[in-house]
Amino acid sequence: MNNVSFPALGIEDLAINPVAFTIFGHEVMWYGIIITAAMILAVCYVLWRSRLEGVKKDDIYDLAIAVIFTGIVGARLYYVLTKGGYTSFMDIIAIWKGGLAIYGGIIGGVLAAYVYSKIKKIRFTKILDMIGPATMIAQALGRWGNFFNQEAFGTNTTLPWGMYSDRTFSYLFSHQEELFAAGIEVDPTMPVHPTFLYESIWNVLGFVIINLLYKKKKFNGQIFLMYISWYGFGRMLIEGLRTDSLYIFGSVRVSQLVGFLSFAIGIVAIFYMLRKTKSKKISPFSQPAYYGVKAKTEEAVPTAEETEKNAEEASADNAPEASSQSEDSTQTTENQGE
Repeated sequence: MNNVSFPALGIEDLAINPVAFTIFGHEVMWYGIIITAAMILAVCYVLWRSRLEGVKKDDIYDLAIAVIFTGIVGARLYYVLTKGGYTSFMDIIAIWKGGLAIYGGIIGGVLAAYVYSKIKKIRFTKILDMIGPATMIAQALGRWGNFFNQEAFGTNTTLPWGMYSDRTFSYLFSHQEELFAAGIEVDPTMPVHPTFLYESIWNVLGFVIINLLYKKKKFNGQIFLMYISWYGFGRMLIEGLRTDSLYIFGSVRVSQLVGFLSFAIGIVAIFYMLRKTKSKKISPFSQPAYYGVKAKTEEAVPTAEETEKNAEEASADNAPEASSQSEDSTQTTENQGE
């Protein structure tokens, strides 16, 4: 049980239990329930979007199974590899205790979507455009699992929404020297930034904006690039406040670096593709961008050789008819002469 307070707001000692209930002696955590609900929400969004994009519902169900499974594996594997210190197999797979990294989940999900698109012959970039906003709204909900676990919080703050709990105190107290060595000074007795809340709000805002712009996309893949750019920028800023960051090279926050790279690569790719689309150059992304007539968006544009061949075949088919018309004309002229 965690006693959570927001002192500046006059909210004191909220009893937050990370355990939702117990079944046959096994604890079911709120974290797991919220993550599951987030996945369901994401699938519902993709199902709705698929009707407009002309993708079959059955394909979405199969895709969801593949993406969710590989996404969870990727998220856990990324976390375990970057955090280190795991010595047993049960500790490695214990996702119900927390410890999922969104970047690993995105990588795993994208790989599954790519393989599935090749098997089902669905445009990969169209799938990515549906998955991007779905992932964003799932993240917005999933971050509340961190609230129940009282994790993913930041440094001290005097802002009105500063949060304090038994968990924030114990974590900061036990990691005070470690944080000081990284250049972060904290007071365990003071409120902290609820960074999980910041990220949740950032994702909701991005979800709304991206969906408003969805119909105006110029090429397939643009929505996904907008997602990684938006999320990468926000995560880069928010990560700088956190006290539980994973580091490389001693002082570089892994998630902050990946966030910056996601933002930079996404923005550059968007401008490059917009410029390429504007110049009407053929590319894997410059096919009909948005839905309108479902099946027609997948029709291939005939090449110059195919067009010429079709014209020759049409000419050959009309040749006998033209000959017959010529003979009839000649016969008519002879009859008139008689």
